[in-house]
Amino acid sequence: MAVVAVRRALVIVNPGSRRGASSLDAATRAFARAGVTCTVHATAHPGHAEQLARAHAHGHDAVFTLGGDGTVMEVLHALQGSGQPVGVLPAGTGNLLARALGIPMSVRRAVAALVAGETTRIDLGRLEDGRVFAIAAGVGVDAAMVQETSARAKRRFGVLAYVVTGTRAALRMEAFALRATVDGVAHEFRATAALVANFGTLLGGLIRLGPDVRENDGMLDLCVFSPASVPDALRLGWRLMRHDFRPDRSMHFLRGRTMHLETSPRRATQADGELLPGATLHVTVAPRAACVLVPSVAR
Repeated sequence: MAVVAVRRALVIVNPGSRRGASSLDAATRAFARAGVTCTVHATAHPGHAEQLARAHAHGHDAVFTLGGDGTVMEVLHALQGSGQPVGVLPAGTGNLLARALGIPMSVRRAVAALVAGETTRIDLGRLEDGRVFAIAAGVGVDAAMVQETSARAKRRFGVLAYVVTGTRAALRMEAFALRATVDGVAHEFRATAALVANFGTLLGGLIRLGPDVRENDGMLDLCVFSPASVPDALRLGWRLMRHDFRPDRSMHFLRGRTMHLETSPRRATQADGELLPGATLHVTVAPRAACVLVPSVAR
């Protein structure tokens, strides 16, 4: 952890995110109250946040994203390894990284907490096409949740829309054969969901994905869930909420630096809430590649 003085901030806003455009005025006023001069750039298309970060990060003490997790992924990709602090202002649907870092869900309060906060280093997961994620990439229930949640539901209900769709997908128990190669060693499972996790918690700690998953240990954690019945699925959900990882026939955990996941039949894949184009996942860890701002009392 290190304290950083934020006096000049680059703000990259995604106006297409759930609260990006509507939160911009509150964000700029909060920066002004904190004595921070901010330069604002809005994204116009996918990949634009990465381009803006590369072009304009220099000369600023920190780069702030005002959007969802997809915007954060692009900026972290652009700035990985640079040491440039990134502040996450929650204006999307899931806001997974903001919640995991203990950042307030109010944009006004988030600005105040981060400009007076600290920096910390976290690992990133690097996908085969070079993109990165901070929380988790997966196949099965989580990808179905992302795929099936409509834009209208996300705008209207926020993260609750994901919870409802994810619960429905979990209870369908659509199983697939999973071949997971972890650091060169192949493992086979019958699964309904498999997550390559970097952070161990979701929804502000309500759900923990696996035992001892840490975002700064230079490792990734494979969490495989394979309920065979509705009671199995309900038991798994209850145990994840209680952070109970005693041996269970429906939970499997592996740790490594490189992971390759293949499924039969082919399933959709996602990373930090963004659908991916392929049906396989190949992920390597990028140790401590991202520098992020956190509230000084949150960690």
